[in-house]
Amino acid sequence: MGAILLRDITVAGLQKDMLIDKGHISRIGAAGASSVWPLVGDVEIMNCTGKVAIPGFVNMHTHSPMSLMRGIGEDMKFHEWLSTIWKVEENLDSDFVYWGTRVACLEMIRTGTTTFNDHYWFFPDSYRAASEMGLRIATGYEVMDKGDPEETERQKEQCVRMFEQAMRSWNSNSAYQVAFHAIYSVSEELMVWISDFAKAHGLNLHIHLSETRKEVEDCRLQHGGLSPVEYLDRLGVLGPNLIAAHTLWVSEHDIELLASHGVHCVHNINSNTKLASGYRFLYNEMRDAGINLCIGTDGCASSNNLDMLEAMKTSALFQKSWRDDPTALPLPELLDMATINGAKALRIDSGRLEEGALADMSIIDTDNTFFLSNGPFLANFIYSAHSDCIDSVICNGAFVMRHREIKDEKEIISEARKVLSKIA
Repeated sequence: MGAILLRDITVAGLQKDMLIDKGHISRIGAAGASSVWPLVGDVEIMNCTGKVAIPGFVNMHTHSPMSLMRGIGEDMKFHEWLSTIWKVEENLDSDFVYWGTRVACLEMIRTGTTTFNDHYWFFPDSYRAASEMGLRIATGYEVMDKGDPEETERQKEQCVRMFEQAMRSWNSNSAYQVAFHAIYSVSEELMVWISDFAKAHGLNLHIHLSETRKEVEDCRLQHGGLSPVEYLDRLGVLGPNLIAAHTLWVSEHDIELLASHGVHCVHNINSNTKLASGYRFLYNEMRDAGINLCIGTDGCASSNNLDMLEAMKTSALFQKSWRDDPTALPLPELLDMATINGAKALRIDSGRLEEGALADMSIIDTDNTFFLSNGPFLANFIYSAHSDCIDSVICNGAFVMRHREIKDEKEIISEARKVLSKIA
């Protein structure tokens, strides 16, 4: 991996030179300072005049192989949609997951994502696809037994076996974790077991939580009036290793519990509104309680794309609208949700452009109509521009997109068309 020198690039409003070496941001100085830096070995130099660097996005909840499942189950209610998806997934295999993940990586690279927190079957193939594309992935074994005792035991054995295999073969650029689907699709025994397994091995646990009103109502009926958050608290599942996607239907007490246990919560506005799960994500209340809040796109079968910039804009617009408050979810907080907050949840030193941090970033070309005004860069970028203003993307100190070109793009699309016949 050779070094990269970004000359005259704007970082936080200031013109800088930035040296990237061995996967990290090695040095940052004033524009022109690099002329006297001792550069060793092969160094690729990019003139970045008129361009802005931002941290790479961290997509904190998605199902990447669903990039090949767009348009399935449109205009359906949530549980009808979920049943339809599960039937489709019965026909999937590792080949489908591999190429579906590579297609997802293409889209995420083009839209500035350098790390994604995935939640899907055949995870070794998603890991292989992401590694080949140069992106960071957090993924691992997902348990789901639907209350079948025999399946519960099989899932436990499989989880242990897959973890041991991953520990022998995975590179340090990715994070292994475990997951369960939701409280209504996994037995109490298996939820407790996988939670204990995660804690014992220092792993994150990635779940769906309080996504719909029905989930909450059903839980209260089945578990003595407890909400899903209260139920998981009773089971001992809540903790700082828990990444909870959605957390849309939560009470004041739920928020207190999530905060006290250090749970990381992920907002998925496009999926939630499209499936009519809801839109009143309690951002202010959870933020003020001290919860680390992140953004995810969810999978393409529900949100239909993996564009974090779109998810950021939509998140802010809904907060401002339903609260009747244009000051809600200000731009700096919005950027943090999409970058450093996700990195914190995944326990990686990314999401910031500072010396010593991992070199994960997007380079924005401002030579277009969206940046003509002298308004704040973040306002023009998030509210006006589109992701095609992202010129280049660097992950782990290497270019994964350079001047809008991504290696093997045509081959990936061609192979994806072949595997799509499996769910025709």
